[in-house]
Amino acid sequence: MPSTYTYREWILAKPKSSTDITYTALTPDHFAAVLELGNRVQGEGYLNLNNLTDYYQRGLKDDINAGIVAFYRDQLVGFRLTFAQGQWDIDQWATPAEWDVDPATVCYFKCNTVDPAMQGYGIGSTLLSKAIDAAKRQGSNAGLAHIWLASPGNSAFKYFSKNGGRLIKEHPNKWQYAAMYEGYDCPVCDSLCACVAAEMLLTFSQQ
Repeated sequence: MPSTYTYREWILAKPKSSTDITYTALTPDHFAAVLELGNRVQGEGYLNLNNLTDYYQRGLKDDINAGIVAFYRDQLVGFRLTFAQGQWDIDQWATPAEWDVDPATVCYFKCNTVDPAMQGYGIGSTLLSKAIDAAKRQGSNAGLAHIWLASPGNSAFKYFSKNGGRLIKEHPNKWQYAAMYEGYDCPVCDSLCACVAAEMLLTFSQQ
């Protein structure tokens, strides 16, 4: 974790209870808090108003919203951005021939973020569960994710594997283009981002 990372004092100073954690669908009213948390945890420039608006819209299908946010009391402490099937691009970072499912029925788990001070309360898994429920209702049979292998303790890979994710392929330099041309500042790489992404598939029938 980068030395510049700071926890929120309001969270650390209070006893935490899972009964104080609530979940709701993402709306534009949440954008400011999502931007703050996402860029603090994932790296400055990872999210901006333009791409977040696009991501939000990609999660809407048939009046069902696959974007989910988590609150601890009245503070946003987690979110999951999910693109509905047919509303994301299968590019060079994906290997559909290895999925064993129809690519047209696969949603995309774009981003899962939980405030580190709130980890250990099942927020990440609950966000995923609620996103899967929404994606199923949109017609998806599986979900693809690119898991950040540089997460502290490789927690992202462990959590996604625990929830049924299957490793398809590792992709070096997944976020290098964003670092070079889109203003992304990787929180772990000293210079140009060279982080590896794990392409992982979660098949809903195995849930």
